[in-house]
Amino acid sequence: MKIAVYPGSFDPVTFGHIDIAERAAKIFDKLIIAVMVNPHKNPLFSIVQRTELIRASVSHIPNIEVDSFPGLLVHYLQRQGAQVIVKGLRAVSDFESELSMASINWKMYPAAETVFIPTNTQFSYISSSLVKEIARNGGSIRDFVPPHVEGAVMEAYRRQLNG
Repeated sequence: MKIAVYPGSFDPVTFGHIDIAERAAKIFDKLIIAVMVNPHKNPLFSIVQRTELIRASVSHIPNIEVDSFPGLLVHYLQRQGAQVIVKGLRAVSDFESELSMASINWKMYPAAETVFIPTNTQFSYISSSLVKEIARNGGSIRDFVPPHVEGAVMEAYRRQLNG
């Protein structure tokens, strides 16, 4: 069984993330979307909330699991018996940093390969950071995220404003 892991912060999950997951799920027997715990970031949503938002966003795809993990990605891959890391690429600038990470991951765990999937051009400009910036400033994010994610983002910012 070919198991792939699609890691990321997914804060929040966007249509671009979902597109990559749908396409990767067609290639691999099992795709694990793995929410990374990054102590250096200040996410809008907790790990549990991000995991739930993603799970609801990909519930239509039977061979996808959603999980989270702390620590190194390569250790998570080993625990899951995964052979592939899936990474989405929006632009050439993504490639430089992703290639560097792929090289380090391969050095630490040569049994796993990184597969780059270019994003669909209709989603190439979407990022979680941009979605949060738009929402924080009162703009509509409906074209960038599923309705349940839009509601959660808007509610999170309403709570922040109301203290």
